[in-house]
Amino acid sequence: MEQNKEKTLSPGAMTARRFFRNRLAVVGLGILIGMFLFSFVGGALTPYGQDQVFYRDEVQWKAVAGISENTEYRYEGAQGELDPVLRAQFGLAIGGGKDRFSWQETEYAVTREGTDFYALWTEEALVGIAHLDIVNPTDESQGFSFSFIYDALRAYTEGQTGFSDYTLDQTGGVYLNGEEVAYISRLILQSRGGERLTRQFREAAAKAIQQNEQTFTLDKTYALDYDASARLWTVREQTATRVWDSYAPVSKAHPLGTDKNGMDMLTRLMYGGRVSLVIGFVVVLIAGLLGVILGGISGYFGGWADNLVMRVVDVFYCIPSTPLLIILGAALDGMRVDPQIRMLFLMLVLGFLGWPSIARLVRGQILSLREQEFMTATEACGLRIHRRIFRHLIPNVIPQLIVTCTMSLGSTILTEATLSFLGLGVKFPFASWGNIMNDVANAHVLTSYWFVWIPAGVCLMLAVLGFNFVGDGLRDAFDPRMKR
Repeated sequence: MEQNKEKTLSPGAMTARRFFRNRLAVVGLGILIGMFLFSFVGGALTPYGQDQVFYRDEVQWKAVAGISENTEYRYEGAQGELDPVLRAQFGLAIGGGKDRFSWQETEYAVTREGTDFYALWTEEALVGIAHLDIVNPTDESQGFSFSFIYDALRAYTEGQTGFSDYTLDQTGGVYLNGEEVAYISRLILQSRGGERLTRQFREAAAKAIQQNEQTFTLDKTYALDYDASARLWTVREQTATRVWDSYAPVSKAHPLGTDKNGMDMLTRLMYGGRVSLVIGFVVVLIAGLLGVILGGISGYFGGWADNLVMRVVDVFYCIPSTPLLIILGAALDGMRVDPQIRMLFLMLVLGFLGWPSIARLVRGQILSLREQEFMTATEACGLRIHRRIFRHLIPNVIPQLIVTCTMSLGSTILTEATLSFLGLGVKFPFASWGNIMNDVANAHVLTSYWFVWIPAGVCLMLAVLGFNFVGDGLRDAFDPRMKR
């Protein structure tokens, strides 16, 4: 009874029954349905966009000033820079404790004006000074005359409260009309952020250095780092900086964490599945159309048309597709082609390179079908050639064509993923499973951030397995003799 019932089924129903009896084929179909729901439905339901960037506030130590201590005498000339030889003689006199020396038939007198502060005189006038304390302008763009420096240092070393129209405090601050114009210190402070350093800041930093402390506090806490080789203190302040939330761990907000650009990995996987699957289908569609048309013409007409098409197929088989794709990718990079236009180029090129195998399949099938009785009947009925090919021959090739295209989808997705992984395929901000895994080239990411590349690899593996299982199931369903 069951046998009689099975005989009444249509060929399509029989094929479907054989397909669904194949467990691997059903598993593959389930995987593909899951992939499509994940990529297209999930991408529509996710609250994030594929290029939405997330940020976090990161506390960083920012350098605000550099401090160095002057340990060598500085020389100032009353009429500009001192002659190098005269300056050397001046230094030797200071170091040797001499109060006089001669140079170029001129007698020079050395007087001590204060602690580590010396003046160089001739009988006529003051020639220059040597000092360890430095007169630093409050405004770094401002300069001072020789007489101002001399008067300021002399007043400071003698403990005076002022000179000329200026007042001087015990910490070395020089004021004019109540506004600080300079400060005297052996510590040289240079702003790293372009901000003006206040007197309170200088005093607190100097006190911390004298007491060998690593931090000091004003309105905020500052850290002092000392570089012994450069004899330099660096003052850093703690600031909150808004940065990309790169490689954020798995959390409720980001079930698969974030990538190096601070983008949600789950959302990128969904949109990446869309791109990879669409590219696979479009490439196979282009290759299938070209293969069916050219293969059908070649198999039906034979003769010179068959020779021409097959020679073109041979030429395409000789083209090194991988180097060609690498060169094309590099050229598109050089021309800075828009990522969306780049995807169109990728689909067209992959489809154009994939049609020869389908054309050979269609040609072989048509060569075996065109001599059968039903084709003789179509000729006897006077049907036009295009109706014979596309109405009677091609439909008989479709089962084998579906199997071939289904098996090709997996390899096409792998090809796209390989090119994107190498940076030659889909470009940022668009996501594909291939360019998501591009981060695996970094050893640190490979070992520390599994959530960046393993999910994309699993999705890619499942999609290819699904297409292969479905292809095997369709092959066995259309031709039961192929079933193992």
